[in-house]
Formats: sequence, structure tokens, C-alpha cells
Amino acid sequence: MVKRPFSDAEDVAVSPSKRLRRHPADRLSALSDEIVLRTLSFLPISSLVVCHRLSRRFYTLSGDSQLWKSAYYNRFVKPRASRIPGIRDQGVSSASLFYSSRISKWLEDDHLVKRGNKTNWKKQYKLRHNWSKGSCDVSEIQIAERPSLPPMLVRLHEDVVITADKAYGLRAWIMKGSQRLLASLDLILDGKQEEVWDAPTSLAIDTSYSSLLSLRISVGFADGRFGVYVLNKGSGSLTCQYMHAASTNGTVSAIAYAAPYLVTMTDAQLLSLYSFPPQSADVDFISDPPRLLASLKSHTAWPPLTLSIRTSLSSIVISIAYALPTYLSGWSVGLQELHISTEGTVIHSRLTSAANQGFTPLFVSSSGFSTPTSEADDTQPRNAQPGSLPSLTKPTSLSYSHPYLLASHPDNTLTLYLVQSNETTLVVGNGSRLWGHTSSVSGAHVGDRGKAVSVSAHGGEIRVWELEGGISSTTSRKRVAAGQASIQIRPEPKHSEHGSGVSGMSGPGRQRSHTGYAVDEISTTKGWVGFDEEKVVVLREKGQGTQALVVYDFS
Repeated sequence: MVKRPFSDAEDVAVSPSKRLRRHPADRLSALSDEIVLRTLSFLPISSLVVCHRLSRRFYTLSGDSQLWKSAYYNRFVKPRASRIPGIRDQGVSSASLFYSSRISKWLEDDHLVKRGNKTNWKKQYKLRHNWSKGSCDVSEIQIAERPSLPPMLVRLHEDVVITADKAYGLRAWIMKGSQRLLASLDLILDGKQEEVWDAPTSLAIDTSYSSLLSLRISVGFADGRFGVYVLNKGSGSLTCQYMHAASTNGTVSAIAYAAPYLVTMTDAQLLSLYSFPPQSADVDFISDPPRLLASLKSHTAWPPLTLSIRTSLSSIVISIAYALPTYLSGWSVGLQELHISTEGTVIHSRLTSAANQGFTPLFVSSSGFSTPTSEADDTQPRNAQPGSLPSLTKPTSLSYSHPYLLASHPDNTLTLYLVQSNETTLVVGNGSRLWGHTSSVSGAHVGDRGKAVSVSAHGGEIRVWELEGGISSTTSRKRVAAGQASIQIRPEPKHSEHGSGVSGMSGPGRQRSHTGYAVDEISTTKGWVGFDEEKVVVLREKGQGTQALVVYDFS
């Protein structure tokens, strides 16, 4: 076949012309920011996060504070308000349970609203979301190269961890940002560093004192002494303001401090309430000794026990929660409240327990000062519901933040008690068993909003509980029985800025970050766990005897 001759004219004629693309009209750019924000308010959070990557404008609009404030309220505040018993009977209108920038009821989250533009609502939402999923970063700070005897004491408050032991003394650690040692002070009494009685045995922080620059601390010792210290965050120094003389009443096993009041409990079961003269926190030394307001001798308060101080409009309430052995029913818990007037005089004292009626303690208190409340005497025998019977084993720890009393047990469970306390009654409700742990629970801590954190003795299992409102509904009891009332903390990789893996650690105070944190199977948790709004801190002992603070950061 003969090929057709090439023709330039024909080729030019048949060559297709370029087609012009028609771009759709950009109608979104023409919309005002107010209309776009209104549209974004209907999107789920997952879609709102995707909008961050569309453009600079959408990055700014999708991060608007009002959008995240509304999302925060609808997910975290509104469900919490709806499950608090009797909240609508307290004058809260139904309209206030729906988000409105003016009439919304924020409950204990009201402090975030009062901060105004200083509150980053997107950050707050992310923080609460991570708590609900148990998602966090984890880091570790070695604080001791060998075990301490008595055990090391640890407390957490406002991003500061306070530790006390005989070997290293009183120390303060910063947990925010670059975790480091802030201040330290030797605890040497009368120059006798080798005396075992100089060892600290109890530790407390004054949480009622609000200051960005200082922190008030109290420490009890094995020889009956107790001291008051002040941490100056600005200068990074610890100062001893007052040291009480040694006592023959025994070791100070528990202490609570809310200036000007300080409460101690000794191994001899002697409860003492002191009142300091008015002093400012910046003084170097308290010259006047405290005044002893009341002293109680107990024969029923068994360890573990916990002391707390809370204030009301007309009085100061001193509470002591303790383990209580009973016939046939094993162990229960008891609670005593001491009411003090603002002038420092004792109003009355009340005593109650969670033991079922018909069972009596193994030991009966002979103290004439403390008497059971009449309401407790008139209480009918409690009918425990299936799955809500208290544990028969002795508690490994007790934590009390009114109205929540939480006990941990070696049989992998916890028991929650709700306390009713007013001017006329003091009642500890039926205990509700909490399942979820797979090994013995060595410690638990409950906050004032009903959030609690518990830790197992081995394996590093940590669980977060939402206990607000108690276990009153049928749905709540089913979730508890199925072990679904808690969230297990699951650390995620913590990425460093330089991409390094695990940094070395050669001594106390060195930090180690983990890209894939795994708990040493032979490590043990020393029974202490604490938390604040952003983190959980656990004291853990390694197989070699070294002790470390493990920090789980949810921010």
C-alpha cells in the first residue's frame, strides 16, 4: 500500500486546539467569616480538624475559641451535669443544660469561663479527650538510686511534686516543660543524721493556699516531730518555718495542713489539732508555737488512714477516714468528723462507719469525746445489691475527697463509698465494688470532681475512673459489673525535638523520655499515685532498687 504524502496544511488543519479548563466558582471565599463559623459549628470534631489543612483562613476559623468552647460544653459539661443527682432540683433550669454563651451552667468548669480569653478551649478539649481515651505521653525521672526506709513520701500539687525521705531530704520537682529538680533541703534534726527516728513518715501540702510563687508543706517525723516548710518557686529554695518538739506519742503516721490549721495522727492513734498564729508565707521563721485545740484518742482507727481539712462558711471540718475491722464481715471503713468554729473552738465530733448494722467492730472506742451520730443509730440495715458488696479484704490504701471515699484492695478491686455530711447528719453509704484491674491494686487517689486514678502493684496497670454521681443507676451498675467503668492509660510514643531515642540516666534527677515506653515486669508500684488536670504521676521501684517518678502527660 502506498503511503499518503505528508501535507503540512492538512496536519495543521486537523491538529486539535487546546481546551480551556473551566474552574468552578469559588463561592466560599465570598462568604463572611461569621457565616463560615456558623457552618463549621455543625461539623463533627473529626471534620473540624480536617479543615485545619484547607487554607490559612480555614486554619484560623476552624480553631476559633467559640467553636471549641461549644464542643467542650456539649461533650464534657452537659453530660456531667445531666448525671448529677438532683441538679435540676437545685434551681438549674433545663435551658442552662444546652450551650449558650450567656446562660450555660458550667459547674466546676466555671473557672475556665472566668479566665476569658486566657482559656485555650481547643487545648482544653484535647486534654479532656486524651483523658477519656487514656492516651498520653510518658517520661521518667530517677529520684533515688536505692530503696529508702521508711518508704519515700510523694505529693503532687500544681505541676510540682514534693518528695521526702531520709537519704535525700525534702525535694521539689517541676513537672511542667523540662522536668527537673527545683529545690532540696536536708532533713537533719539536731545534727543527728544517723538517727532512724529522724526519718520523715508523713507528708502534706496546703492545697487551700493559692499562690503562684510559693507552696506550703508539712512533714511528720518518726520521733513525733512535725515541721512546716515553704517552697519559693521563684528562687528555687526550701525554708523551714517551724519545727515542733519531739513527742512520746509515737510516730506521726498521717498529717494534713490547711493554714492556720494542722492535724497529726500518731501510731498510738492519737489525733491532735493545732492552730498557728496568723503568718504570711514569706516569713522566714514562725516564732510563736501553735496552739493545741483538740486531742482525741481512738481505739478503732486502723491503717491505712487519711486526714483531710475542708472549710465551710461557719466552721472548719477535720476528717479522718480509716480501715475498720469487723466481726464476720471482714474489713470496712470508718469516718470521723471534727467541727471547729472559725474562732478555734470545738463545736462537736461525729463518728460513723460503712459496716452493716448487726455487725460490730472488733474494738469499741472508749473515747468520751467522739460519739456516733443519732442518724447512724436510726439507720435500718442496708440491703446490698448484687455486685455492690464491699470487699472483705483489708484496704491497701484510702483516699477521701468529700463526698467520695475510695478504698483499694489486694483482690484486684476498689470500693467506692458516698458520704453525706451536713450540720445534722454524717452517713457513709453502701460500698460499690469497682472491677477492672487484673492484679492487686496498690494505691488509688480520688479528686473533688469524682475523677479517680488507681494503680496496680505489678505490671504498671493504671486506670482512670469517673465516679461522679456514684454508681446509682442500673446502667452504671452494669458497666461496673462488666469492668467498663474505667479507662486504662495507654502511653503513646513521646517524640523528642531532635529525634533521639532514649537518653542516658546516670543519677537522681536525670530525665528519660521514651519513644515506646514499656513497664518493667519486675518493677513494683510503691502504693502512691497522684494526678492533676494534665498528668498522672506514679512512684515506681525498679528491680535494681532504683526509684523513679513516672509521669503520664495528657496534654
